[in-house]
Amino acid sequence: MKVNKQIPVITLLLLLAMGVCAQPSERRISKEQYISNWKEEAIYQMHQNGIPASITLAQGILESAYGNSELAKYGNNHFGIKCHVWDGPTMFKDDDHTDDCFRVYASASESFKDHSEFLTKRGRYAFLFELKSTDYKGWARGLKKAGYATNPRYAHLLIDLIEEHHLYIYDKVKGLPTNKPALLAIAREIKREPNRHRVGVHENKIKYIVVSTGDTFWKIAKEFDMGLWQLYKYNDLEKNDILQSGDIVFLQPKRRRGKSKKYRIKNGDTLRSVSQDYGIKLKALRKKNHLEYGSELKVGTFLSLK
Repeated sequence: MKVNKQIPVITLLLLLAMGVCAQPSERRISKEQYISNWKEEAIYQMHQNGIPASITLAQGILESAYGNSELAKYGNNHFGIKCHVWDGPTMFKDDDHTDDCFRVYASASESFKDHSEFLTKRGRYAFLFELKSTDYKGWARGLKKAGYATNPRYAHLLIDLIEEHHLYIYDKVKGLPTNKPALLAIAREIKREPNRHRVGVHENKIKYIVVSTGDTFWKIAKEFDMGLWQLYKYNDLEKNDILQSGDIVFLQPKRRRGKSKKYRIKNGDTLRSVSQDYGIKLKALRKKNHLEYGSELKVGTFLSLK
């Protein structure tokens, strides 16, 4: 890191002496701490700009060494974004070339915001926004293809981080109850045993898991010492229904009301999908909205959740 300011010799000697006498060991941020600190911001950016929260978190972890890099600590730059056309403060660091110029931000949150703008305003990344926000693999490969990083294994590194830490669960968080990321009601992680599903807590205070490839009702029931009937009942499913990778399966009964007041119907929604997304019993949701069994939902209309 290059420093351009001139410092008086006496002051410099004093600073050096203090540094020799007291060199505290900096506490490194763990991946888990980094995810906990920034998952809400990543979800907020996802809903504002369409970039999967899992991709934002994985890129932040990779580019900033989960917040421990010089760029992150001294420049609040978590994504390794270089100066390009930039009028703000800068810092210099060896990267692809000697003394590459990097952007400096007033806060880490500004770095997350600028990362979103960097991707949304550059034509070479436009094709990525045709992908679903849950297609983290497509996004990872697309970022590499578009030249975001020079590392030939960049896409694999992102995918590995997302799957190792189950970051894809944040891609499924629906709605923004507030425009303040710190107040988002999102899944809280619960300590899990080795080789078992990670259990999350839905914003409606219900334990759930995310289905992995090869999962069956029987395997999940056995793992959590539950009856098959409980899984079917808690998730408004029938015995002939099939689980798909990425589905949410509740381990406790859903609630009779949601945290949000209402939901606007989008193309492809079903009453059950809304029921799962907001953790509300299907029967209760049908009753609140005076809907008969099998009623079709009209795009653009609102469902009452409370």
